[in-house]
Amino acid sequence: MHGEYKVPGGKLVVVDLEVAGGVLRNVRVAGDFFLEPDEAILAIDAALEGAPANTDTAGLAARIEAALPDSTVMLGLSAEGVAVAVRRALAQATEWSDYDWQLIHDAPQSPALHMALDEVITAEVAAGKRPPTLRVWEWDSPAVIIGSFQSLRNEVDPAGVERHGVNVVRRISGGGAMFAEPSSTITYSLAVPQSLVSGLSFADSYAYLDDWVLEALADMGIKAWYQPLNDIATEVGKIAGAAQKRVVGPDGGPGAVLHHVTMAYDIDADKMLEVLRIGKEKMSDKGTRSAKKRVDPLRRQTGLPRQVVIERMIDSFRRRHGLTAGRVTDAELARAEELVRTKFATPEWTARVP
Repeated sequence: MHGEYKVPGGKLVVVDLEVAGGVLRNVRVAGDFFLEPDEAILAIDAALEGAPANTDTAGLAARIEAALPDSTVMLGLSAEGVAVAVRRALAQATEWSDYDWQLIHDAPQSPALHMALDEVITAEVAAGKRPPTLRVWEWDSPAVIIGSFQSLRNEVDPAGVERHGVNVVRRISGGGAMFAEPSSTITYSLAVPQSLVSGLSFADSYAYLDDWVLEALADMGIKAWYQPLNDIATEVGKIAGAAQKRVVGPDGGPGAVLHHVTMAYDIDADKMLEVLRIGKEKMSDKGTRSAKKRVDPLRRQTGLPRQVVIERMIDSFRRRHGLTAGRVTDAELARAEELVRTKFATPEWTARVP
């Protein structure tokens, strides 16, 4: 069995192993990380040898940490990272390079249609009818997008929404409310097979699927990091928030994961505060008193036009994983438009949690 795991913000860990009699055998850990002293790699292999194959990530990490020499220094590597690679080997997880990735980057569309396209495209990936897909959104109007389980009245100020002509839509994933304007927001979705995140905890899958964009930002001179559970942050503030939804495949098959991210390119913080009801509790758990201080737009940090930032992000993904141009099929669009009519544009769905 073979497993790989790119430690978020770190290096690649590769594990090859066998399972015999319910335990790990012939374990070999490798990768492009840095590790001192040399014998530490042998200690890691020995710690995993004979471990029950059903040991969870925490248990495997504990075995590794207990076996390491006191003088061990890990750079780009962690005991948990090795443990995750083991679990991915045992789960027979797939890798980014196993797929022919497709890009969808269409003309501006309505907020409700974007919600519907996320559901349709992820279902198609779950059914094996389309390859894993990176979809970059363009908006035709400003919007507030609330999480699947949020209260409409608690999150949205109706007077502010009406004053600024903002559409309110509810997405299928959880998480918090996002404010988006066509020229001020960068939004993308990843629809990926469940096997790509096999062996990862729910929280770890966020970091794993965000890692490519951290590298894309680094290419533009921005030092950013994943901030659990679902934020991307820099030294001067949060720049993005992510959300996920698991979709079961046909006949209960493995299915797919929708991972979508909204990034602040040049957000109007005053307008955001007029359309969103951001409570004191939300501010306190981020260690700040002001929503303005929570968000630091990409325009200020990169000095680049929005479209250039998007192009560089796409180019970065293409260099790392490969990416070919695609489109929403006629059948997918028809299904999405039907979902807009019956679900995403209806008061019943938008206010399903009043």
